[in-house]
Amino acid sequence: MAAERDPWSRVSCVRGDLTRERVDAIVNAANETLRGGGGVDGAIHRAAGPELLAECVRLHPSGCPTGEVRVTSGHRLPSRYVIHAVGPVYESGLQGESELLASCFERALDAASELKLRSVSFPAISCGVYGYPWPEAAEVSLSAIARGLRKHESIESVRVVLFNDELLRTFETARAKLSSTSKR
Repeated sequence: MAAERDPWSRVSCVRGDLTRERVDAIVNAANETLRGGGGVDGAIHRAAGPELLAECVRLHPSGCPTGEVRVTSGHRLPSRYVIHAVGPVYESGLQGESELLASCFERALDAASELKLRSVSFPAISCGVYGYPWPEAAEVSLSAIARGLRKHESIESVRVVLFNDELLRTFETARAKLSSTSKR
């Protein structure tokens, strides 16, 4: 039996524009309606063109519950697919937010594996208007990515694409902490 690959060797955190990622799939920080919105969601819908909204309406008329994902094609984006993940609105941290946030990342990687994708880029789900505290979100998100990569060895690369330097530093700090802890 082959030795398990270190999931952290397949995870990077970068500052950038998710809509320009040249990967098999990008993950959208979507709302439950899957009809577009602000932030990352709005940017993805604008870059993908109106065909994305039309596909969301056609394939997913009921939208998507929090913590789950739905898949569409990428349309005008460089990525072949968009995996729409609905993150939780942060209230107190005692309403199951961490489980729902982790579920977004794990289910997105499950979907990527089912589609036989090798590269996926994520945003910082729930870290914008949904108000999730960045340090907590970084640890929950990156831990879920590591679990997903242990389960799906075929996924070669996961990038977390962040919209500003402060958020990038927050995720890099969490990644360094989690990866060093896992090597003990």
